[in-house]
Amino acid sequence: MYQTFYSLARTPFAKELKSSEFFPSSPYQEMIARLEYMKKTRGMGLIVGEPGAGKTFALRCFAESLNPSLFKVIYFPLSTGTVMDFYRGLAVGLGEDPKSRKVDLFHQIQQAIKVYFKERKITPVFILDEMQMAKDAFLNDLSILFNFDMDSENPFILILAGLPHLSDRLSLNHNRPLAQRIMMRYKVEPLTKDEVAHYINHHMQIAGANHTIFSDNAIQAITSLSRGWPRLVNKIATHSLLAGCQAKKDLIEEEIVRLAAEDAGI
Repeated sequence: MYQTFYSLARTPFAKELKSSEFFPSSPYQEMIARLEYMKKTRGMGLIVGEPGAGKTFALRCFAESLNPSLFKVIYFPLSTGTVMDFYRGLAVGLGEDPKSRKVDLFHQIQQAIKVYFKERKITPVFILDEMQMAKDAFLNDLSILFNFDMDSENPFILILAGLPHLSDRLSLNHNRPLAQRIMMRYKVEPLTKDEVAHYINHHMQIAGANHTIFSDNAIQAITSLSRGWPRLVNKIATHSLLAGCQAKKDLIEEEIVRLAAEDAGI
């Protein structure tokens, strides 16, 4: 509805954004740089951030950038399933028919990783998302499962991603075996005030906007209400476009933004 009113060619702030169209904020560029480091060194990495910080999108961009002839990506968003469900998921991701016993699955996964790395010259890349939900027993299993040849080599890349308190959990004594093996850590920060303005304008330009739609005061209000988190910026801006269209406002001002944010429950 608002696309026609504001003469937009496509929906702005949508999830279906191509990696090439993403706004190159400083947190995003730092995340990609850290992931590129992991690409060269292999081993374990940790990325944490608040909900809507852009972690999963950055991980998707990283995965899409990998040469499939050199890397095998297995993405696994942690759910409420058991450790056995996780093991089976990894085995299937590696193209294996999962064994029935945990000990057999353990060896099956390790052997499959070795075959990919040493025989096929392909590095398996495991991206485990929503890891703040993981139980301690699961974290302990990870440190054992990804220990190869007495911890003398890393024929894999393992990225753990989750909310900030995942870092706190890893700092506890009983999780130190896993924490000590993490080679890269990064906490995603929010967009700065200037970045939010550039972020909004960037998305509007991608959508085909040929004139100013958000006033400076409106952008300042979005910055304040979203605290710089991209997902909240998207939500507030989208609701503001809807509210502006309903009110027949060619230019969205601060009042529209605040009313839209209230309607969106922010």
